[in-house]
Amino acid sequence: MFTILLFHHFVLVSFSVLLWCSSCGILNLEMGDHQRHRIMMVSDFFYPNVGGVENHVYYLSQCLLELGHKVVVVTHAYGNRSGVRYMTGGLKVYYIPWKPFFNQSTFPTLLGMLPIIRTILIRERITIVHGHQTFSTLSHHALLNSRIMGYKVVFTDHSLNGFSDAGSIHMNKVLQFTLADVSQAICVSHTSKENTVLRSGLSADKVFVIPNAVDTEMFKPAFEPPSRSEVVIVVISRLVYRKGADLLVEVIPELCRLCPNVRFIIGGDGPKRVLLEEMREHHSLQDRVEMLGAVPHTQVRSVLISGHIFLNSSLTEAFCIAILEAASCGLLTVSTRVGGVPEVLPDDMIVLAEPNPTDMVRAIQKAIIMLPKIDPQVMHNRMKELYNWHDVARRTEIVYSRALKCPHQDLLEHLSRHLSCGAWAGKLFCLVMILSFLLWHLLELWQPADDIEVVPDVIFHTNMMDRSCGKKENDRL
Repeated sequence: MFTILLFHHFVLVSFSVLLWCSSCGILNLEMGDHQRHRIMMVSDFFYPNVGGVENHVYYLSQCLLELGHKVVVVTHAYGNRSGVRYMTGGLKVYYIPWKPFFNQSTFPTLLGMLPIIRTILIRERITIVHGHQTFSTLSHHALLNSRIMGYKVVFTDHSLNGFSDAGSIHMNKVLQFTLADVSQAICVSHTSKENTVLRSGLSADKVFVIPNAVDTEMFKPAFEPPSRSEVVIVVISRLVYRKGADLLVEVIPELCRLCPNVRFIIGGDGPKRVLLEEMREHHSLQDRVEMLGAVPHTQVRSVLISGHIFLNSSLTEAFCIAILEAASCGLLTVSTRVGGVPEVLPDDMIVLAEPNPTDMVRAIQKAIIMLPKIDPQVMHNRMKELYNWHDVARRTEIVYSRALKCPHQDLLEHLSRHLSCGAWAGKLFCLVMILSFLLWHLLELWQPADDIEVVPDVIFHTNMMDRSCGKKENDRL
């Protein structure tokens, strides 16, 4: 009881201090108007790691650079890759010296990131902070610290999450805290938008749907389509439970039994790979199931163009860029009907199935019948019209402009929003905000913003428009 009274007393005293600071003008965090956006992309997931979020951040950044904005990316160190690096098109990347803790995400420190985030914001004269992915702790840190200092923040959610298990409940509460006073939010599908609004309690008016895209210059059909003497089904995915690796273990033997002319190529690695190898041994399918292991993104096209059908067995998916890459290479797609997948492709380019082995086998058989009607080049041309990174960048630019027009909120308004996050969680979130605010002002006293050197803008004159906002081959050096 004494602890509870002490906690309430601390919150009341802190509010009194903040009211005094506001009357003295200390909380005046208004930022000036800027015609050109200066954007800081933040995520734990970036190159040299490979995945959908990594591709999204890279291509979006390249196209925003083409539109005349300044873009820097902030991520954690990857092995020996630490410090500041420049990528294609002059994209500047801060690999901060923070090691991943779990699944490429950094350890949550609440206040530990504030000094380095503040320094980057001031050095680069950032106006918009754009965080990516719910599971990126670095993104949550940056959004929290940035809005304390008065910056406009935008968040993009790339995945779906549940509501029942302990991990989902915990993650949803963190997301509610992060998005309590976010300027604008972006989701990659309408299903993802509904999921994010329900999980975070964010107003739907603040959430925009901007899909992913594909580099159609990189993913082209083969000059000579593969022979149709046999049907080659390609699977490129992380071999984990969420991606439906357990479904593949049941689908592949049954389909091989029903269709003697079917062969599988499986690219990817993960903890479920051993189940697929055991299945292959048990059913003696070594000559019909080829396991490639992890496939570098630069080699994904060469794997895709060797097949006729792309199989996606995910159990949950907000969008799935892999489907776009396969369709751009001219492959007919068979996918589970989950999440935002039904929104991705027109009905004549994809066959959907329920996430169970029987329905998936039936869908693959239907796709095999459809194959003679598929023209890879026509499919590729349609993908050029449907999905383009330049269009994604222009739509994101509109969201940034709307974010800058959002009214300024002082710390007291931030705290009032966080108090509504729950009886106890709201008070805890307010305490974190107060401590962040006090630490920020201690940093201002210890190292004033005027003492931090502003870096000059470096403009690289390259013709990126004909290369779909940049290639990635040189970025892996």
